[in-house]
Amino acid sequence: MTCRRRLDDGSAVVDFVLVLLVLVPFVLGVVQVALVLHVRNTLAAAAAEGARYAATADHGPAAGEAVTREQVDDAVAGRFAQDISVTRTSVGGQPMVAVTVRARVPALGLGGPGVALEVTGHAVEEQR
Repeated sequence: MTCRRRLDDGSAVVDFVLVLLVLVPFVLGVVQVALVLHVRNTLAAAAAEGARYAATADHGPAAGEAVTREQVDDAVAGRFAQDISVTRTSVGGQPMVAVTVRARVPALGLGGPGVALEVTGHAVEEQR
């Protein structure tokens, strides 16, 4: 019994390391997916809010872009609000405003290669 016990010494450390080799990349992957989804949902909400604001009768595309930029800056970071475009379109004869936000989410927030995101918010433009 003493001989067998001696053979098992240190096996817990090896088991712990083997489990960590699988668990750590999995957890980091889940964190990355959560970060990308959070930024995407925040950008989509900001684009929709900017489109609604730009579509009101007393505001224009520049005001919608400013609102979108402010929303993104307040919620995540200003670096995600670098590429915002506001266009007037028509869908089924109805005038619309579309706000598009393009951003790159870096890997784990540390830089390096990232995920490209493009979201668009639409709103029916008010008639005067």
